[in-house]
Amino acid sequence: MAKDTEKLIRQLSLISYLMAERRPVTAPEIRRDVEGYSAMNEDAFARRFYADRSELEALGIQLSVDKPVEGLAEQENYSLPPENFHLPAIEFTDEELAGLHTALSLLDGEFAYAEPLRLALQQISWGRPSPLATAEQSTIALGITASAGGHELSQRLAKIETAIFRRKTIVFDYYTMQRDELGTRKVDPYQLLFEGGQFYLLGRAHEREAMRVFRLSRIRGKVAYASKAEHDFQRPDDFDPRSYANRVPWQFGETIGTAEVWIAGRIAWQIERHFGRHGSFRAAEPHEGDSADRIFVTDYANARQLVAWVLGLGENARVLAPPELIDELESRLTLLIERHAEAPELAPAVAPPERAAETNGNGNGRREAAAIRPERFARLVTLASILITEGRAGRRIPAAVVCERLQISEQELNEDIGVLNVVNFGAGSYVLYAEVLEDGTIESDPEAYGDSFARPARLLPVEAKALVAAIDLIGEHIPEGSLTSVRRRIVAALGEDPIREGLQVARVGGGDADIARAVSTAVHQNRLLTIEYYKENEDLFSKRTVEPYALINGREGWYVAAYDPDRGGVRHFRLDRVKHATVEAERYTPRAEVDPARDVEGWPRTGEVEASRRARVWISPERARWAREERSVVEELADGALIVELSFAGVDWLVREVLKEAGDAAVLEPQDARDAVRAAASRLVRV
Repeated sequence: MAKDTEKLIRQLSLISYLMAERRPVTAPEIRRDVEGYSAMNEDAFARRFYADRSELEALGIQLSVDKPVEGLAEQENYSLPPENFHLPAIEFTDEELAGLHTALSLLDGEFAYAEPLRLALQQISWGRPSPLATAEQSTIALGITASAGGHELSQRLAKIETAIFRRKTIVFDYYTMQRDELGTRKVDPYQLLFEGGQFYLLGRAHEREAMRVFRLSRIRGKVAYASKAEHDFQRPDDFDPRSYANRVPWQFGETIGTAEVWIAGRIAWQIERHFGRHGSFRAAEPHEGDSADRIFVTDYANARQLVAWVLGLGENARVLAPPELIDELESRLTLLIERHAEAPELAPAVAPPERAAETNGNGNGRREAAAIRPERFARLVTLASILITEGRAGRRIPAAVVCERLQISEQELNEDIGVLNVVNFGAGSYVLYAEVLEDGTIESDPEAYGDSFARPARLLPVEAKALVAAIDLIGEHIPEGSLTSVRRRIVAALGEDPIREGLQVARVGGGDADIARAVSTAVHQNRLLTIEYYKENEDLFSKRTVEPYALINGREGWYVAAYDPDRGGVRHFRLDRVKHATVEAERYTPRAEVDPARDVEGWPRTGEVEASRRARVWISPERARWAREERSVVEELADGALIVELSFAGVDWLVREVLKEAGDAAVLEPQDARDAVRAAASRLVRV
């Protein structure tokens, strides 16, 4: 029998024994009665028992230790209070359970923590119809996902997840984009962050003796432990992962100044909603503009990134201070105009680059291997509870159903049943006996003292992390915001918020929760929705009354997919561009021909809309490294520059994309797009 299997049997038997005895017991009693300890000598028992206790504590299962006489370890008494093992009952409403199922159905196979999420849902829905078996919801579709993105990245994520849990220092080779160099990093991993479709590691870099953020896709090769010690570090008590989430590009790094940016009143509501947490706003002085205009004050660490953001807002924004930032903006506008005035001289092309394998999800709906597999301990506890429940009800459960529910193979199921069949309370009293019959069903016979596993166990750290991360990923976009209350109930039952020790999910989009709730209600109740919508590319407002069908998330935020009767087709409206939303009393009859999720595998995931036109865009050598990660490269040039291809439905959109590159991009063709960029940049030059 493998050592890991022996350990699991020993730990499960220890829990069963302590829960069945319901009294403090001594170490000699544990050694005598618990499966796996009796054959050990005293020294071996002491080592194994200490290690087992430590592992159980790391899993959130705390044994109580009573020391009658200080310093006499042999007189210690051990017990396991039920509240230290069982999860407090959580009373969910039907709507909340439906919301949980929606989270699973959306993320299953597309979430790096999908398997522990399944186990967590099994545990917290105890005594109620499992959300794993309810009818699938169809009011939300995901364009971007939190999958790990390929086998190699999945392996890195799993290793880092384990290192965080075990407090192990790791070593890896890392490509630093800013300096264009590869170097070895030694890091104490504190937290994982998911933002903008990418996983990041937050940790203390030994080389800099400071906190750093590492993008997992830029790690090269394998991640290794720096030592063979059981633990290498303790995370500081004052570390708060929330301060690293939801940052804006111009604030990455050490602050170098404070900027003042004038924002036109027509879009001030949107900027304040989106970026209010990254600075402060004040009313503009009369000489600075209209009474509705605002001044946005924000710290910045990267002048180029802030200038790029301001340029992307077109004539609705301009830099007021400091002078050096104004100079930076003007020099980049000059560069934009020059590079679109005459056909640029290009360096000769070099051999075409090899196409890298897709690393951001397969995009074809097939299930990938999950990056994070839950502890087998968690799976065994969950399986025991399922078999005990079915056995006491006199029911047989199909093995295929259990395999699907726990995402395990038939071989793994048989191995797990074999382990559970030898878990006991001591003195020949076993938890259960189960076997897979020839007809493919599982027959189980639980012992009378199987109460230890007849109630849901506490969520293990990775399960709690998966559950709360899934809720945070989908946010408040479930109909009627039911996941908001679910999160509160779960955190209350756990006693702490798992993001403090888990996976921090940054928000996609910004400040659109109130709009999302209104849209969700309209979708759920089949009611007409009236919105005041800002078309950013055309800098226009419009009022629409539409039939909302579903919410879709994409690379840039959340959208409502709606049928627009005035335009006779489905349109997608970004929630953060909806200034106001009103749910009308009038209901609509869903149209059979409308498939709101039809495009979810397309532009929401890739960022490229279907279009009849494509532009060839030159990218400067200074920005080429970033473009390789984000764009479709069609040609590499000898001086390090790139030519990328962008699809576009309207010239206005393409102009904004090029302005956001702050002079590091130039349209080569079509000519009308080149002219449009030059005209837009000329209008922004300060008089």
